[in-house]
Amino acid sequence: MISHQVSPVVITGVGVVSPIGIGKQAFWKSLIEARSGVGPLKSVPSSRLPSKIGAEIHDFDPYDYIYNRKSIKVMSRDVQLGVAAASMSMKDAGLKSGQVDPNRLGVVFGAGHISSTPEELVAAARNDGGGNQLDQFDRWGEERMGKIPPLWLLRQLPNMPACHIAIEHDARCHNNTITSRESSALLAMSEAMGTIQRGAADCMIVGAASSATDPFDVARFNSFESLTRRVDDPERACRPFDRDRDGTVVGEGAAVFVLESYEHAVRRGANIYAELMAVGSGCDGRTNDPKNPGAGLVASINSIIRRTGIRPEEIGHINAHGKSTQRDDLVEASAYHSAMGNAASKLSVIALGSYFGQFDAGTGAVELAGSILAMHHRELPVTLNYETPDPGCRLNVVRDQSRPLYNSLAMSVNRTSMGQSTAALLRAV
Repeated sequence: MISHQVSPVVITGVGVVSPIGIGKQAFWKSLIEARSGVGPLKSVPSSRLPSKIGAEIHDFDPYDYIYNRKSIKVMSRDVQLGVAAASMSMKDAGLKSGQVDPNRLGVVFGAGHISSTPEELVAAARNDGGGNQLDQFDRWGEERMGKIPPLWLLRQLPNMPACHIAIEHDARCHNNTITSRESSALLAMSEAMGTIQRGAADCMIVGAASSATDPFDVARFNSFESLTRRVDDPERACRPFDRDRDGTVVGEGAAVFVLESYEHAVRRGANIYAELMAVGSGCDGRTNDPKNPGAGLVASINSIIRRTGIRPEEIGHINAHGKSTQRDDLVEASAYHSAMGNAASKLSVIALGSYFGQFDAGTGAVELAGSILAMHHRELPVTLNYETPDPGCRLNVVRDQSRPLYNSLAMSVNRTSMGQSTAALLRAV
């Protein structure tokens, strides 16, 4: 049932490229069969990395999904994943070229740090003449700059996924990129929702993509997020809210959604997954009050409750961020208790990061795809590796076996280690 708000916004397309499946069917099958995507890193030499495991996407060929093939050579892996997921989403929504006025079709996309591969700069950095390279900076502009590929930077710019998606689907309306790490996807949903509700667009392509399996990213995640040391048993390494969790796992992935005004979707006879009821956001700011951890997440949830009038106990499940670090999971759980009171310990919680780890902006999008498909199939997948409940979290985490889902409301949540937080409320249709 659609809520009676001004210009309701609905989700009509889902596209996923993930370590546990390419395409929504393969992705859902892995979730419901509780199959992890974490294993030894194979795409890069890992012997000297702080972690030798991760959730990589295997058998992905961009030529199978991207229409404008000439552009693939200037797309980094992050961009390729995002553009491929966008094409899947548009196909899933049943939107073909010309079915939407290009001036009423827009893109809002989440992206993060895009690493450069060593191969791209090796020619410029190589010292062909011997000697100490550090003594030859005066020759850089004269001899080395010309050896950098002229389109090199286009592969690293975070706004490139949104640009390529717009070109791919001739989307000429509002176009923007959100760079707020794991909270990017839901913030993109919020902006796209507002664009539709104010009448500036009929349809928006929204999502996020990122890859964190590059050696630089593995080192970066280890510095800022704390990577697990359970390298001897990769599939059991990522364990959100479990008492014995010791860190997260790097991964990669993308998920993209088609958002439409309810009227536009009904007019063209679209299949509707869910209504996007509200998105709330907040940030911890400078607060270090141990009695009020996760202030930004508390504000995000309170904003949704206030604007929709939904009581916490009416929510069918929480799609938690569940980073699997000691601190982040405690802060997240505490925020649920602060915002939702007694209901926080009773609501079903899933943490899909246990399947595919963490990978910056794309994480929130892939997690959200899991909730949308769970509502569509009326079944909640288990959280992997939740074996010993942490008494400090006090959450009703789904484990052991999937649960039937009778409630049509879901809340999906993301929070960065710096406190940037988002929460979205969806209703299955």
